[in-house]
Amino acid sequence: MVIAIVADTHLPRGSRRIPDQCWERMAAADLIMHAGDFTAPEVLADIEALGPPVAAVHGNIDPPELRERLPEARLVEASGARVALVHDAGPARGRLERMRLRFPDAEAVVFGHSHIPLHASRDGFQIFNPGSPTDRRRQPRHTMGMARVTAGRVAFELVRLD
Repeated sequence: MVIAIVADTHLPRGSRRIPDQCWERMAAADLIMHAGDFTAPEVLADIEALGPPVAAVHGNIDPPELRERLPEARLVEASGARVALVHDAGPARGRLERMRLRFPDAEAVVFGHSHIPLHASRDGFQIFNPGSPTDRRRQPRHTMGMARVTAGRVAFELVRLD
């Protein structure tokens, strides 16, 4: 199973748009995960129109209609791997341990909010932030994530866009 992972799309906003390479990877995936901060329901609708199932959570700046439709956190089963999805994983200090305690049934947690790509693991537990395909803030590139699930194990990859 191939999973395309995005967060913090923050659209619409000026001339920003999701890069074609990101759209192509999402459309070709078996599952799309979005870790919140769409900013507008139309962004979720556009991603859902690509075809693969979409697992998403709302972010801190999403409007009421997205907050009502999407949970704050969820556990996604993907070909035998259990991956938790949440927007804000809190401060960097202690994050991996905190997420392991919050999601004891997950092998990994995907999160957003900071726009800072991150992949960390300890004792088989992983946390992954794909950064943002549209709002890089102080990062050198726009990014997204890809994951491959094989035999119930998930392997993450950071993809640089542009």
